[in-house]
Amino acid sequence: MSLPAPTVDARAVVTGASSGIGEALAAELAARGHSLIVVARRGDLLNALADRLTREHGVAVEVRVSDLSDPGQRQTLADELADRDVSILCNNAGIATFGPVAKLDPDYERAQVQLNAVAVHDLTLAVLPGMIARGAGGILITGSAAGNMAIPNNATYAATKAFVNTFSESLRAELAGTGVHCTLLAPGPVRTETPDPTDASIVDKLVPDFLWIDSAYTARLSLDGLEKNKMRIVPGILSKGMSVAGQYSPRFITAPIVGSFYKKLGGE
Repeated sequence: MSLPAPTVDARAVVTGASSGIGEALAAELAARGHSLIVVARRGDLLNALADRLTREHGVAVEVRVSDLSDPGQRQTLADELADRDVSILCNNAGIATFGPVAKLDPDYERAQVQLNAVAVHDLTLAVLPGMIARGAGGILITGSAAGNMAIPNNATYAATKAFVNTFSESLRAELAGTGVHCTLLAPGPVRTETPDPTDASIVDKLVPDFLWIDSAYTARLSLDGLEKNKMRIVPGILSKGMSVAGQYSPRFITAPIVGSFYKKLGGE
């Protein structure tokens, strides 16, 4: 069964829609005729995105300014979505930190767990009953190739992505025969454009250009995969390599190698 066709009342929801993969997913969904609810913390960026997509594609775009790492704000959104006709949910919002976890801000690490893992779980549980009752729907979860392996100096991020990777693929099996699709997106480094060298982050400087994948391409590939109810979409050479290494190589070998690279991302 295919994904629900766009309707006047239905909404595709994209979290983390203010930039990167989330912005690209919102644009691709709008181009395919879906009206949207876009979610992020930056209202100025969301409003600009909503204006652009409405102008270019003639779809309705609702803006929800929400910090999904905050339980109260997350619950408000979850309650709304439970009562709406949500045809597609793109659980995309996420943050990452680099460096030894003992040296990082504990509050920010906790917020990372709330956003990357708990928010995915809460919003999925909010929309699932309605999708199953309608016999159609799609849930796209942005995990990571990092969730397949132990990564020193990226411990919290890798752990949260391990949760959503496993949750997504387990949920897909539970939804067999319901008409609801569930697909995991496990990308490597993604960006919209190559930054000017003076504006490049440490990640931009350390990851060679040929290993980056385009956010618009990632969005198209992901939604095509969701349409086909594929279990996992892994775009890019680096993400494919990390997926293979994470699944088939002993962690006592891969962890020190990968951890040394992520130590550099932490500025050490």
